[in-house]
Amino acid sequence: MTTTETVTGERADLLAMLAKHRFFLTFTTRGLTDDQARQRTTKSELCLGGLIKHVTSVERNWATFIVEGASAMPNFEEMTEADFAQRENEFKLLPDETLAGVIAEYEAVARRTDELVATVDLDVARELPKAPWFTDTAWSARRVIMHIIAETAQHAGHADIIRESLDGQKSMG
Repeated sequence: MTTTETVTGERADLLAMLAKHRFFLTFTTRGLTDDQARQRTTKSELCLGGLIKHVTSVERNWATFIVEGASAMPNFEEMTEADFAQRENEFKLLPDETLAGVIAEYEAVARRTDELVATVDLDVARELPKAPWFTDTAWSARRVIMHIIAETAQHAGHADIIRESLDGQKSMG
């Protein structure tokens, strides 16, 4: 079994970028209660706990896509109202969920993804699932990993704004 500590080159760079943006995302929740992690602080529906849940789901689904292909992801053209309602809950820290619990799940998903980045053929391509926002037909594992990094970085920025609106704390500065 390959460990992420023995990885060099491009894989080490990908892992370092993932680690950096994961850190900033979770760092925004430092010292918060579950109620604070549920709180919406902007006009958006987003909250800190929900953002971590969403990024966890995105990373899990895309990592599974690398291994299994499009069948691992929903066909967005066939999603029902119930499917969309369930997806909406992905952006909320629900009453029976805790911040510690969603962070623990995120860390477990991150470990799985890191092992995948360390071992997968980065050039292997998979056909994308049906969705109106995909203009390509397939992505390589490398491109999927870069997408996970971009998604994590984007939501770390959202989290920073939410946290600063909550209590003035910033991730940087």
